[in-house]
Amino acid sequence: MALDDILLEAEDKMIKTEEVVQHEFSGVRTGKASPSLIENILVEVYGSQMRIRELAGITTPEARMLLVQPWDAATVHPIEKAIQKSNLGLNPVVDKKFIRIVLPELSQERRLEFIKIIKKMAEDGRVAIRHVRRDALEQLKKEEKSGGVTEDQVEGAEKEVQKLTDQYIAKIDTHVTHKEKEILTV
Repeated sequence: MALDDILLEAEDKMIKTEEVVQHEFSGVRTGKASPSLIENILVEVYGSQMRIRELAGITTPEARMLLVQPWDAATVHPIEKAIQKSNLGLNPVVDKKFIRIVLPELSQERRLEFIKIIKKMAEDGRVAIRHVRRDALEQLKKEEKSGGVTEDQVEGAEKEVQKLTDQYIAKIDTHVTHKEKEILTV
């Protein structure tokens, strides 16, 4: 494998890690309603587990309200139960074929809990990026041992891997700062 391929693969994995962290952040509640808050909650229907987004349309008619419109009326109550069990502190209200969820104001204590949650998610992301770095460095060492490349080329590639690592960890830190502000904004 060429050095460029190793670097490209490492960067690709780092990009994916950053996207995963961002997606996880979108599930953490802020003051305003967002479909991403509940779309991945698993619901027990039709003898299997399905995500709410696969069973219903989710809209935000108001800043602090979610409206879930199941495509099959039979799934209304299983969706309601799944939302109640989700540990998000939400109270769904069934209104015929719809489920309304009014998001309560977040207490300062709850906001701080959410910040701890996103910091843990971010740390998991940083760890994943460091694993990508470690794997890339191991591949570079193998390339050097197999004799296909010079020590200087490997050294340059190692510096490039470290630069990518620093860059993506900084991006995750930026996302954390942004999400933290979003959570703390009343």
